[in-house]
Amino acid sequence: MTGFTELPDLASRALGGGVVAANDEFFAARDNLVGDAPPGFAAGTFGAKGQVYDGWETRRRREPGYDWAVVRLGAPGIVSGVVVDTTHFTGNYPPFASVEGCGMSGYPDPVELADADWATLVPRSALRGNSRNLFEVDDPHRYTHLRLRIYPDGGVARLRVHGVVVPDPSLFPDGRADLAALEHGGLVVGCSDMFYGAPRQLIAPGLARTMGEGWETARRRDDGNDWVRVRLAAPGQVRQVELDTSHFKGNAPAAAALRGIDTRVSDPADEAAWFEILPRTRLQPDTRHRFPVAALPTATEVRLDIFPDGGMARLRLPGRIAPADLDLLRRRWSDSLPPAHARQVEPGGIRSARAWWP
Repeated sequence: MTGFTELPDLASRALGGGVVAANDEFFAARDNLVGDAPPGFAAGTFGAKGQVYDGWETRRRREPGYDWAVVRLGAPGIVSGVVVDTTHFTGNYPPFASVEGCGMSGYPDPVELADADWATLVPRSALRGNSRNLFEVDDPHRYTHLRLRIYPDGGVARLRVHGVVVPDPSLFPDGRADLAALEHGGLVVGCSDMFYGAPRQLIAPGLARTMGEGWETARRRDDGNDWVRVRLAAPGQVRQVELDTSHFKGNAPAAAALRGIDTRVSDPADEAAWFEILPRTRLQPDTRHRFPVAALPTATEVRLDIFPDGGMARLRLPGRIAPADLDLLRRRWSDSLPPAHARQVEPGGIRSARAWWP
């Protein structure tokens, strides 16, 4: 498996991604491109325009050219790779595709996006039908929108845009934020088990709607316990811990504990370097637990231990980013802007020092 697919999907509908424009969507709606569920298909299901497809499908082109769709990333960031998924499109998939990116401030409309400074992330490349076509991207810039071009026409089930979130620092004017949130740049960096549910769902936006939208481990048959490690969106002091076991009733953990570490000065392998944020605490099934915590040292990473196993819907860590670290967040954002976007927000072309993020 290509490693970039383990990173968050920046275009995900769950993160607020959307398709803002397309030149054609005759057979299947453009919005399907960013759907979170795997593409489905029911043979022999016909609507007024033919077989129903779970994807974006344009009409048969009778003149030279290509079709296109513009996707707004739910979480702008640095793109590590894209997946052009043609699952279920067999005799009607496009033989080639390309992907471009742009960065813009605010909420541009389709006309403004058409005039944007677009950079090629994936050059025109061959596609396979009924397949997940993976393309690595090597570009250091933060993008807010992507444009998918297909040559000459056809259908694409999903566009996945995997990468690292780079949040806009104006979202945290006083440094207050959910330090673990995926949409702010939080990232799961390790876990003991994810048999029933991916741990990245712990830090997804919103409330879990079902048990399937949380993290759940297999049943343990030993004396150990399960755990997950989260790299915070920015170095900060955790001031509250929310452990949400909603929908987990007969399979919620009996207890949980949370520790933190500043990896800038300590090695995560050194158990003594981890400090307690929340001691081992009893949990209830199907409950949103909120625990205020006293002032603590700055953490860049946390480890959640659940005892002995089970499932959790969400982990929230409201806290405060120190002024110096907030400045580093601003610098990281500034350093990653594409040239055209940088000219919008930094007329002097100012660039700044390296931040702590790997």
